[in-house]
Amino acid sequence: MTMDGSASSPVLDDLIGSPPEITLRSGSVNDAATSVVAVVLAAGEDGPVFDATARRAGSDLGVELDRLVESESLRGDAGSVLAVPLTGADRSVTRLLVVGVGAGEPRDWRAAGAAVARRAGTSARLAVIAQPAPAGLRAFAEGVALGSYRVSGLLERVGQPGRPANGGIQPDARDEAGSGAPGRDTLNVNEITVDDAGFDAAGPGADAGGGVSTPTGGPLRQVVVVTDLAADPAALAALGAARAVALGVYIARDLVNTPSLVKSPEWLADRAVRIATAAGLTATVLGPQELAEQGFGGLQAVGQGSPRLPRLVRISYEGPAVPATTQGRSAAGHRVLVGKGITFDSGGLSLKPAVSMIGMKTDMSGAAAVLGTMTALPALGVPGRVTGLLCIAENMIGGSAMRPGDVITCWGGTTVEVLNTDAEGRLVLADGLAYAAGELGADVIVDLATLTGAIAVALGRRTAGLFSSDDELAAELAAAADTAGERVWRLPLTEDYRPAIDSPVADLANIGRALNVGGGSITAALFLREFTGKLPWAHLDIAGTARSESDDGEISRGGTGWGVRTLLSWLAAPATAPADASAQTG
Repeated sequence: MTMDGSASSPVLDDLIGSPPEITLRSGSVNDAATSVVAVVLAAGEDGPVFDATARRAGSDLGVELDRLVESESLRGDAGSVLAVPLTGADRSVTRLLVVGVGAGEPRDWRAAGAAVARRAGTSARLAVIAQPAPAGLRAFAEGVALGSYRVSGLLERVGQPGRPANGGIQPDARDEAGSGAPGRDTLNVNEITVDDAGFDAAGPGADAGGGVSTPTGGPLRQVVVVTDLAADPAALAALGAARAVALGVYIARDLVNTPSLVKSPEWLADRAVRIATAAGLTATVLGPQELAEQGFGGLQAVGQGSPRLPRLVRISYEGPAVPATTQGRSAAGHRVLVGKGITFDSGGLSLKPAVSMIGMKTDMSGAAAVLGTMTALPALGVPGRVTGLLCIAENMIGGSAMRPGDVITCWGGTTVEVLNTDAEGRLVLADGLAYAAGELGADVIVDLATLTGAIAVALGRRTAGLFSSDDELAAELAAAADTAGERVWRLPLTEDYRPAIDSPVADLANIGRALNVGGGSITAALFLREFTGKLPWAHLDIAGTARSESDDGEISRGGTGWGVRTLLSWLAAPATAPADASAQTG
């Protein structure tokens, strides 16, 4: 069985880049029909060790694996790779990869999968001789898929023209619905000049921090895992789950990496509906008129400086009944995910410095992660009811842009004094959170947002900030992140800082004003809490983790898709994590 299994929709695959196909097969390395073969090396207590299948493969290839360990000082560290050229005119296998799997924990297999995908070179097909347990196989398959992601051909995948190899600009091309279709922005798509390698007209590296990934070979399209588990139902299910997760991450990465010239709020809302519908979900869009009529003052205010007006996308999933034995916030009646979707953030009239704008096409990473998560729920059979809200706007300057000093009214009636128009993400989230708590009848709310630069200063680029009003929910999310291979660190909602967002003319100010307390990420989280209706709520500040300036393991340069794996791990959790107020992973 392939990694596609029942977890894939052909229509969904047609909308995004697809992960490699992964196949389980029994037999020997001679049946793999590929020029590149990988064997795994574990870091045992008494030194590195190959299992019996690896030794048989080495013997078939004429390679003394134990001598390699000695001559190359191999230790079997997770994600380490040694490439061994194999010579001889009669050889079908020309390269052997020795891949470390550490102690064999799922995180080690995930690192091994990503490493082998990046080291497969120009081979489109790879054979791996391995005997992981189903949990390790799933992690390995996720690592292979995520490490194989390339932004090359992105514009073609999102229905826009790229630049052909000769450097000429292609003739006019339109999305499937046509340029005049309802719900479509008028864009001069002919001005897009992204070549087949994914670089813009300024050349490689011009989009530092914003999201172009240099292809390093391949693309890797098929991986054959030669294993004794080829017919094991648990192994086959693990591959199906891995593909569902990988597709969710691919969706998020593709959308985050799409240039903002293409990615208007209307375009993103339309794309989200198409992807969600293809995955078997129900999706609706509130346009500018509906937002005005229903009182979404935060989205309106943030988006009014742009001619490309805001949208709110609501995606609904109804899964099978939650087992009676399952307890905890992950099994609550109605879980709502809210994502910040700023398609480009200039800072508004509180204009960002030029260098700070370069990566701002990625400021909708929270919404992209929510969409990617929602699309995987049917394939994973997640129980219960889940709703995703994508709060989408473009924060631009203009004659109609909101001003510092304006007072706006968010959904539900809370008034906010805008002191800095670059603190716009919390305004669109305020609408989404209040709507989830008030109109949708949420039982639990989790939001994701590239909200504050302060979080990257505090935690760096590989750990997200976690804030929560509920210890049990925080513990569950921390455990889910650890299982999924993403990292979070819980930070406090310091009550002494709450007066900092008081305002003399409104219910709240959108940045700290009354006290010079610092703690920008904390005061932003305290602001969001005001709109959650005192429900169990968690906020994930992903401003550091949503973007990467380099490939690193399963993380890709540009948009990382951070949060999809954590949310899916949380939503699909079979049981509650221990309620621990100090729950942290790092």
